[in-house]
Amino acid sequence: MNRPNHIHFAAANAEAAQAALGELVERYGQVPRYAADVIVALGGDGFMLQTLHAGAGLPVYGMNRGTVGFLMNDYSPDDLPARLAQAEEEVINPLAMRAMTVDGVLHEALAINEVSLLRAGPQAAKLRISVNGKLRMEELVCDGAILSTPAGSTAYNYSAHGPILPIGSDVLALTGIASFRPRRWQGAILPSSAIVRFDVLDPAKRPVMADADSRSVKPVLWVEIRSEPKVEHRILFDPGHGLEERLMREQFA
Repeated sequence: MNRPNHIHFAAANAEAAQAALGELVERYGQVPRYAADVIVALGGDGFMLQTLHAGAGLPVYGMNRGTVGFLMNDYSPDDLPARLAQAEEEVINPLAMRAMTVDGVLHEALAINEVSLLRAGPQAAKLRISVNGKLRMEELVCDGAILSTPAGSTAYNYSAHGPILPIGSDVLALTGIASFRPRRWQGAILPSSAIVRFDVLDPAKRPVMADADSRSVKPVLWVEIRSEPKVEHRILFDPGHGLEERLMREQFA
């Protein structure tokens, strides 16, 4: 990107993030978000997702002041304008979730990583799965299910034994969480154009919550998810350390 002249710094509440915020603002100044060329986010992956959702189309350069930091660059207060000017940009399209709760309210949210359905009671969830209006699974008995983007495939999806998807691939990962029946179901890889619908079976006895990047609604009757190509989130990475390289390293760690 061009050398930025106006930087807005944002930080998580963690002590390390707040300390970094103070140091960077003192060195480089602070402009309000509406006047910024770029946002520098200080924290972990969760804070990066929050910043992207609220970024209003601005590129976001993250520096890790959290734990995992998969979406973040290494922290250094030195030569920040030069690092920003040399950064490589990745563009990510989120998932769009529509969820109907049992009280008849329709909820909508965007998810950069994944949309998850999770049991909200002591008993396993029972989900019916349709893709593009066609019934694909009559009943999945499980703790939940995840629909993940390539960018989110190394997050919750990976911990649930889902596949890592290459950045730029036009596919989504559908992964069960502790699937009980069908016992041998290994999930599915779907085209990014797919519209996936989950219907909750027996929602009174087996309540289910829906979660889009940690924004939750419950209990739900049904959830419909599709990719949203009209929305673009812009993430900046140091040269040679973009999402493609990070995904490759995850698979050979």
